[in-house]
Amino acid sequence: MTTTAQETATTRRLSMLEQNPNVYKALVALQRASSEGLEPELIELIKIRASQLNGCAYCLRMHVADALAMGMDPMVIGLIPVWHEAVNHFDERQRSALELTEYVTRIGEAGVPDDAFERARAVFDEVELGQVVASIVMINAWNRVAITSKYPYEADERK
Repeated sequence: MTTTAQETATTRRLSMLEQNPNVYKALVALQRASSEGLEPELIELIKIRASQLNGCAYCLRMHVADALAMGMDPMVIGLIPVWHEAVNHFDERQRSALELTEYVTRIGEAGVPDDAFERARAVFDEVELGQVVASIVMINAWNRVAITSKYPYEADERK
């Protein structure tokens, strides 16, 4: 029996919540802890940008919807992929977090350059910087779970 591309794209291979509930709960706890003390809009920018870079439709749809629900400007959301050109739409903390998100998400390509890290250090205190890095790591973990498991992009496991 042959499977069509559409069926393959929407057939979930695994549900971490159902098959690995302890791991899922631990990931949720780490996610919550990683974003404590940071602006919710900043966290959504990180989640959206990493999900774009990783090609995770499930997470991207979910976090764009979250950003819109919290009142983020749709124009800003649309400009996330070109944040470095749309400087008037992103403040210094947001630009720094987006830059760090790109480097950490693509860490295997060139690591995280010292100058990018220093730019982040200049706008975040040490605790916040750790939270930003942890938030980037967590959305990358979720992207990998969703992509590997083929979570259908229309779903939202949180509901």
